[in-house]
Amino acid sequence: MNNRIIVHVEDNYHNRRIVRKILLTQGYQIYEAEDGLGGLQMIKDVVPDLVLLDISLPGIDGLEIVGRLKASEAYQNIPVIALTASAMVGDRERFLAAGCDDYLSKPVRALTLIQRVNSYFT
Repeated sequence: MNNRIIVHVEDNYHNRRIVRKILLTQGYQIYEAEDGLGGLQMIKDVVPDLVLLDISLPGIDGLEIVGRLKASEAYQNIPVIALTASAMVGDRERFLAAGCDDYLSKPVRALTLIQRVNSYFT
């Protein structure tokens, strides 16, 4: 049994459901939040092993969340993977420069998500 904890912050229920199903098959414990403030609080409450973070969120956006995490000694080492529908030229570089450790564009393929998440735990 995998005891790794992942927080997924995503405002779209359908997207949360898909990611949850994929990661539960790998044995990950999934905690979810549907907005930026709830996500930030969830991360502080459970201190996950990894965060999957939508960038466009109600409340505070994903870039604000990652900035706060990386500025905090308590959370700066938690890997953050941006999961976003934004696929504009330069977005990947912008997200990585903001502190995200990785970037995947939606819709994400199951195998790609599994491989990318697993790579942080090998």
